[in-house]
Amino acid sequence: MLHSIPLIDPRTGRTRGSTTVSREPQVLAAVGAARAAFDGWRALTPADRSRRLDRLAGLIEEHADAYAARESAGTGKPAAEAVGEVANAADLFRFYAWAARTQAAPASGGYVEGHESWVRWEPIGVAGVVVPWNYPMMMAAWRCAPALAAGNTVVVKPAETTPDSLTLLAEHADQALGAAVLSTLTGDRETGRLLVASAVDMIAFTGSAAAGAEVASRAGTRRVSLELGGNSPVLVLPDAPEETWTELAAAATYNAGQSCAVPARVITLRENWDAAVAQLTDAMRQLDAGRDFGPLNNADQAARYDRLVAASAAKVSETGPSTPGDGEEGGFWRPARVLAELPDDDPAVREEVFGPLLTVQAADSVEHAVALANGVPQALAASVWTRDLPTGLELAGRLNAGEAWLNCHLVQTAELPHGGRGSSGHGTDLSTLALNEYQRPKTITARVRLAPRFR
Repeated sequence: MLHSIPLIDPRTGRTRGSTTVSREPQVLAAVGAARAAFDGWRALTPADRSRRLDRLAGLIEEHADAYAARESAGTGKPAAEAVGEVANAADLFRFYAWAARTQAAPASGGYVEGHESWVRWEPIGVAGVVVPWNYPMMMAAWRCAPALAAGNTVVVKPAETTPDSLTLLAEHADQALGAAVLSTLTGDRETGRLLVASAVDMIAFTGSAAAGAEVASRAGTRRVSLELGGNSPVLVLPDAPEETWTELAAAATYNAGQSCAVPARVITLRENWDAAVAQLTDAMRQLDAGRDFGPLNNADQAARYDRLVAASAAKVSETGPSTPGDGEEGGFWRPARVLAELPDDDPAVREEVFGPLLTVQAADSVEHAVALANGVPQALAASVWTRDLPTGLELAGRLNAGEAWLNCHLVQTAELPHGGRGSSGHGTDLSTLALNEYQRPKTITARVRLAPRFR
């Protein structure tokens, strides 16, 4: 008999409902149905797949209010954030509807005398997708849309705290794509483990580094695409633009700082350190938890955040206001925070805090700043802030990150790739390059004439 687990409202800390926990029979049934749907889905022409994905994008847009309400319920996001992310998800499905018809032509040619060869890019099969609670709808779109465009079927498992929007997505996918082409399995971490252990052909996982390592070990020889977190460095030179600090404060508190690519570690030259701390503190104090950004997602994340802050040796710890609404005092609210005068090996520097917090480190030189930026295991995103364009571009190129910005942060679009290095994982999200995550090449060589006999 299926059992359920409670769903907690992050804004209040109170139970808001429950969700069904899928176990082995449900996992096997979902994967089996996706396997049965695969041959029909892969056999569609790119034009047919494109039209169906475009229809799914349209259904998301038609029901945008319902999706946004479900996103806010599970994540605690302010309405404006949820609305924007639902629109982004619809745009991603529409982008990959187009991408399904615009793949690079397969290689062909006479590479061996008397023979012609072709390289076909084929779908892998059934993709098991596991997405986190920080961006349930958007991360599902990042993973599912290119997998579907490439001709795979998908079984997606949302985080146990945020199943809401993906159950609606599965309903609309049945209408637009066909039965079991995209299905959802609700449940807990054990549900995710069962999906990874099932007969899926590949796994696409977005989450923590520890969980990603477990997924990789369970996957065996199957393909795995991993996006595992950020801890992004921010190099701020003395000639940074005037709006640098307000821009960084806004980016660091977007989604309550629960984003793999948010700015996390500000690194500035020692000569500029006092001014940097003062200006950043002032910018963070202007942002109100409850008015400008939402709570942390769950009790475990709140406890982890508190542990890292408590373990920090920072001599400066400045916080902004936190004024949740009436009845929300029991939620997982944390104020915007700046930690400064802390050692380079401080837990708040080495670990991804995943909350509305920025650390500030002082560097003796630009070379030292680059070394500090590249001195942690994570390598997902980074930014440089300076009015000197050549210097900024040169430093952005030296940072060990899959994505680097100059005088901005968190600027992303479907057309540009995003992916990590080091303990931030491997693989590509976004852009047409992401199609290759969900395809494999097949070489076909045919003899077209006999080779001349050697004498």
